[in-house]
Amino acid sequence: MTPQERAEQIAAGMLARDAFSQWLGITLFEIAPERAVLTMTVRSEMLNGFGVAHGGIVFSLADSAFAFACNTHGRVTVSIENRVTYPAAVAEGDVLTATAEQEAASNRLSYYKVAVRNQHGALVASFTGTAYKTSKEHS
Repeated sequence: MTPQERAEQIAAGMLARDAFSQWLGITLFEIAPERAVLTMTVRSEMLNGFGVAHGGIVFSLADSAFAFACNTHGRVTVSIENRVTYPAAVAEGDVLTATAEQEAASNRLSYYKVAVRNQHGALVASFTGTAYKTSKEHS
């Protein structure tokens, strides 16, 4: 199996079992080794009391992209630290795209950056994450 085929197989299995990402309405747009691109549309129930998307919704999209990207190599990988900044507000109806890419890796740790952009290309969130690679293989 090629690295690309492995990434596709793992991502399909993860998405099939990920009820939260399904509830968010996430679409897996692109998957490759150490890279994932996800999209979703912001719905009214995702807004906070100020009428903009709750930060947790945008964080969750970025976190899902991070999870898909860091698991493409075949070992079950989990988040151990992440942070996010929100340079712009997100409105109902916005179509968000989260692009996660590995920046560095060691035997057990990997480091990712995720950019979340709206349909106009504006950066609405910048996420960084550290992942721990377990010894368990994806089934």
